[in-house]
Amino acid sequence: MEVLTEIGSLVLRVYILRSLWTALYAQNAAPLNLPLHSMITYATVAMLMSLILEVDGTRLIREKIREGTIATDLMKPISVPLYFFSDGLGQTLLHALLVIPSLMCALLLVRIDVPRPAVFAAFLASFAVGYGVNFFLNFLMNSIAFWTLETFAAQLIVRWASDLLSGQIIPLTLFPGIVGRIVFALPFAAIYSTPLLIYVGVIPPEQWAASVAVQVGWLALFAVAATVVWRAASNRVVIQGG
Repeated sequence: MEVLTEIGSLVLRVYILRSLWTALYAQNAAPLNLPLHSMITYATVAMLMSLILEVDGTRLIREKIREGTIATDLMKPISVPLYFFSDGLGQTLLHALLVIPSLMCALLLVRIDVPRPAVFAAFLASFAVGYGVNFFLNFLMNSIAFWTLETFAAQLIVRWASDLLSGQIIPLTLFPGIVGRIVFALPFAAIYSTPLLIYVGVIPPEQWAASVAVQVGWLALFAVAATVVWRAASNRVVIQGG
């Protein structure tokens, strides 16, 4: 039932976004270098990506802190962060299976442009790096629980900012002037915007390397920050319950 509900929700959102962008384009609200069929493709692929990227594979951190089991995990001869990553990756792969039936249902409503193999390969590479950025961002948010015991409010704020500024809902090319330059410079753009703009051709092949390099830079920065926070947190274990 959960699987059917999630697929149905995604198909409904695809239909709503298709209707919305069709109406906006009819009023000449088209973003630069993105015709209507590309915009519908952008929105649909973003929805399919969300099936994977919206899975918070590190929520186990705060759950174990509430239960008190994080203390015994830290005593085990394992890499606890790698354990969280593996658990999250397993959940992600499970949700990735939903992409296939969701795509088949979405194709009943919209036509999705299929890029050349080289473009699709670049998209997948960029998507993989974006997944890493998203993972470490969630890891940092959940690690706050070592100090606050609760992370819902902080994660809600970050999630809202990410939904708006990552390019998931609207392309960042719609943001004008200096605002556009600012949102492209934020780490959220590395999660959705870069792979999506590669997919629809807004980022040309000669800029792929530079765009992915920016993503890798954010990935490295968040990885270092997560390592520092984890080392500080593992030395300060606060157990509630257990």
